[in-house]
Amino acid sequence: MSDAWQLSIPDETRMRLLAEIIATKIAPGDMITLRGGLGAGKTTFSRYLIRALLADDAVEVPSPTFTLLQTYEAERFPVRHFDLYRIAGVEELDELEFDDAAGECLTIVEWPERAEEHLGTCRLDVMISDGDSDGARRIAIAPTPDAKWRLSRMQAQYEFLSAAMDADALGALRLSYLQGDASTRSYARLQTSGPSQLLMDMPKLPDGPVIRDDKTYSEIAHLAEDAQPFVAISAALRNAGLAAPSIDAFDAPCGMALIEDFGDLTFAAAMASGVPQDELWRAAVDVLVHLRRSPPSNVVTAAGGITHNMPAYDRSVMSAELELLCDWYWPYANGQPISDAVRQNFAGAWAPLIEQVATMPDNPDTNSWVLRDFHSPNLIWMPERDGISRVGVIDFQDAQIGHAAYDLVSLSLDARLDVPRELHEALLNKYCTEAAVQEPGFDEAAFRLSAAILGAQRNTKILGIFARLSMRDGKHGYLRHIPRIQNYLVWCLEHPALAELRAWYDGVLQPAE
Repeated sequence: MSDAWQLSIPDETRMRLLAEIIATKIAPGDMITLRGGLGAGKTTFSRYLIRALLADDAVEVPSPTFTLLQTYEAERFPVRHFDLYRIAGVEELDELEFDDAAGECLTIVEWPERAEEHLGTCRLDVMISDGDSDGARRIAIAPTPDAKWRLSRMQAQYEFLSAAMDADALGALRLSYLQGDASTRSYARLQTSGPSQLLMDMPKLPDGPVIRDDKTYSEIAHLAEDAQPFVAISAALRNAGLAAPSIDAFDAPCGMALIEDFGDLTFAAAMASGVPQDELWRAAVDVLVHLRRSPPSNVVTAAGGITHNMPAYDRSVMSAELELLCDWYWPYANGQPISDAVRQNFAGAWAPLIEQVATMPDNPDTNSWVLRDFHSPNLIWMPERDGISRVGVIDFQDAQIGHAAYDLVSLSLDARLDVPRELHEALLNKYCTEAAVQEPGFDEAAFRLSAAILGAQRNTKILGIFARLSMRDGKHGYLRHIPRIQNYLVWCLEHPALAELRAWYDGVLQPAE
């Protein structure tokens, strides 16, 4: 285990923290083997890990020394806890159904020496031994190749928290898993004696395949590749008066940040608790109207010398996003690749429309914030606050400079839940009315056309993204949103200026009514 992560654990509170960090990163199909002598702390570690997965400190987690196996139904996946000390031979593994359901469960194994040839290939091998003082432990964790990346993120989290907090805070710290989104970014909630915080884990992304002009999709679409844009943009949005999270600690090289916790009351959760959808969405429009007063700078900065050059949401970005429909949704819907002729017709129908919403000098609409994902999963309802601060804004690291209508249609044509057409139109009316009061030169007709174009563009892109998540990543749950996206697309294509584009969609894709 010479390549293992070696660490010294001073007491059980730090062992609990280590187990809680591991609990946020493991997945079904993983195995954790625990090695060490009698009394080394294997069962203690297992108990902390299982309680973290069950989110229940009171649950009884007995040692399986005599039962050999204990099972638990955690919310994320089942957990099997084996103790193989008493088995007489590997033939008893069949009686325990050791290899059964391994791909759907987390498997924890004490005394794995009894079953070396049956151990999983995505595995953390944990060796626990006595430390230099009472209660201290030395721990070495070695990954199999399939688990190496996740172990590196566990180590980065542990070391970041150890550097960011003093001993008393670490002793009181509790860490819990938070459900992520479609990105590689992940979060955990930190509870201490003070207000809770979020640990954001956003490692630098490796370059993807080159798709055009010697660039990857991420480069063309100007997607954030590390956490630095989030930190700088958050500071800019806070300076503009928005409720964006404050950054309490940040380590750029490891991609870790401690940020303000706005809680769990997303717009969808607020609706489920009884808050009217109209009230929530209108409050979010107020945020966007307010943001018109503070257009983005070309360079945004944060404390500690953090800077970020704001990219433009320009023709190349919009075109690359539209191609996702050709590359992914078309094969999903039609069972075969798109032809060159159909692709060219698609690009030709879109070209003049993209020109109309591209950034133009001295036009406040086209030199505005484009937060990119201003919709219900990324908006937190905080009714205890006042004014626009009631709407917490998160997930803006990909923000760019472009047309102000983009975020409005992200909100009013929400990809994750239904927005009635009447509400969509009321939100557009509200925005235009208030923008005209704020700016006497506001061109409502031009803005409404841009909203139709960008609404069609965004929903076209999302069709491609959701098909890609299913076909490439096996995340099939996103397909349930496709009928909603198709209906939004129909609404946008009703604008008279989009007649040629509507003919392409009607003749080829036939979106649902």
